[in-house]
Amino acid sequence: MVNEGRGSLFRRKDGKYLIYLPLDLAEDSMFPFKNYEKTKRGAESIAVKVSFKIGDNKLVVEKWKEPPSVQEKTKEK
Repeated sequence: MVNEGRGSLFRRKDGKYLIYLPLDLAEDSMFPFKNYEKTKRGAESIAVKVSFKIGDNKLVVEKWKEPPSVQEKTKEK
């Protein structure tokens, strides 16, 4: 089982950032991100939440959870 590896953070010429994950890490059977979706260009991707705490040197990547819509909130009341 591979649960850590050396990745890279890239800044592209267009100003966007990309995170590289080592292949053996991303394809490990216990890797927490599954169920990728096909994009318009045919690539596979998954929505993630990226966050950090001020003063900490860690970047947290989690599965994205869509916030409940306004209609769903009013139905619950």
